[in-house]
Amino acid sequence: MATDMASMTTPVNPRSGNLVVWAIVVLIALYAICAAGGLPQQATEMAVSARHHHVAMSAPDSHAAEGEHHGGQQGLAPPYWTVIPFVLLLGAIAVLPLLSKTEHWWENNLNRFKVAACLGLLTLGYYAFLHHSPVDAHWPAHKTIAPAESAVQSGFVGAILGNALLAEYVPFIVLLFSLYTIAGGIRIEGDLQANPLTNASFMAVGGLLASFIGTTGAAMLLIRPLLETNRERKHVAHTVIFFIFVVCNCGGCLLPIGDPPLFLGYLEGVEFTWTLGLWEPWLFVNGLLLLTYCIADQFYYYRTETKKDIRRDITQTRRLRISGLAINGPLLLGVVLAVALLDPNKALPGTKWHSWMFLREMVQLTLVAVSLYFGSKLIRKNNSFNYHAIIEVAALFFGIFLCMQPALQILAEKGQLLAKSLNPAGFFWATGALSSFLDNAPTYLVFFKTAQTPPAIGATAGVPEMILIGISLGAVFMGAMTYIGNGPNFMVKAIAEKSGVKMPSFFGYMAYSCVILLPILLLTQWRYLSSDDANGPTSVASPPAAVAAPLH
Repeated sequence: MATDMASMTTPVNPRSGNLVVWAIVVLIALYAICAAGGLPQQATEMAVSARHHHVAMSAPDSHAAEGEHHGGQQGLAPPYWTVIPFVLLLGAIAVLPLLSKTEHWWENNLNRFKVAACLGLLTLGYYAFLHHSPVDAHWPAHKTIAPAESAVQSGFVGAILGNALLAEYVPFIVLLFSLYTIAGGIRIEGDLQANPLTNASFMAVGGLLASFIGTTGAAMLLIRPLLETNRERKHVAHTVIFFIFVVCNCGGCLLPIGDPPLFLGYLEGVEFTWTLGLWEPWLFVNGLLLLTYCIADQFYYYRTETKKDIRRDITQTRRLRISGLAINGPLLLGVVLAVALLDPNKALPGTKWHSWMFLREMVQLTLVAVSLYFGSKLIRKNNSFNYHAIIEVAALFFGIFLCMQPALQILAEKGQLLAKSLNPAGFFWATGALSSFLDNAPTYLVFFKTAQTPPAIGATAGVPEMILIGISLGAVFMGAMTYIGNGPNFMVKAIAEKSGVKMPSFFGYMAYSCVILLPILLLTQWRYLSSDDANGPTSVASPPAAVAAPLH
């Protein structure tokens, strides 16, 4: 995706930062007014009540009723042609930057938003005028919306907007915005020798941090010093691509806070430390990626650099120096804790209190305001920090979240039939393939739900151990297959282009992922998911004991 280099390289105006702070203050004031009226509290009560009802329906003696419920839901999904707006949006992201007539037009984020919003409106138009089966709404609580007798199905439109924007888009973009903005106030300054080992070390550290501060936090923290270290080199795009593979995706599978789908699994009853048992495939995949990078860079890319550039890289080195960490480090940790603890569906540990709806997002935005107001303006200026990259993600994913709703509903309905024919490897590829193009969090949840069985030995939260491993690894690892597979992928690409790195197109990136990542994933399946026994791991070290029912 091409970017507007002028806007990308211009640091944010200090007044813009103040405007963002004031906008956050206004949002917090509006939220306080709503809280005084009891609105977020009521939304939380609805969500908790619906969740307790779901747990009761999931009990062993309720499976007959649950089966009837699922049976009654058959035929609710839209027809297959309703995914056309989603396909067109993916096509626009892939093709418009490559055409000479649209290349510069597409560089403007407003034009990106126009395309995304128009296609999103087409999807809403289908639900308003052409859809006549009940629709499942998921915000603030699960319920089924029946067709109305009027010509315009406003209830369907409200349900889809709630599902796409309130339940998914707002938490998604607020988290990315928070991590992006706070990390932009930290500067890791220096210029190390940009050899294969140095670059691989950046990725290894980022891959480890990704599981503890999230893939977005790790990516935003380390992409700028990596680019600064490589500024003397001409061939840098492949380094950024491997960074996306490792730091933005594959490194985030050791803890639930590393990647959103794993956090959903935690909320569904998977023990917090269960994912630590995935350390072998985590080490296997990331180790092979780093080894592949070192070999490719050492024996091809590094040798194609000019002697003059290599000499400059060796002589113009500076030690790493970190600034802005004292204030923004704790704020990053605060964002992670807010995500982990302030989920409305889960009681605060040690209490029976459930967070108010959107309180988590308000806390995150408050931390952003603290970072912008009290953090160093000079550090942000030296980082060439601006909001172009996050606005690009916000504009495109606004349409993506709307347009993918029919695809998710089709998957939810057909998932039961699909799951019956899948072994652990099948769950790995099915979850991963769809996570490459859809949001990997709801995709994970659909397959998680379809794989649940009555409590049994070897099951974690009702899902057989090996199948849960396949779903988890597929959702996390294959988010690296495309630019849209995971939110940080887009932001890293945009920041790299801001720094003058010519990144491959949508399909060009997929060529890298298919040639490099796909064979490693095939080896992962062979090494860890080839057993016919779906009740226990063969090669994966047994994760810590997990509960068999949701933690409520």
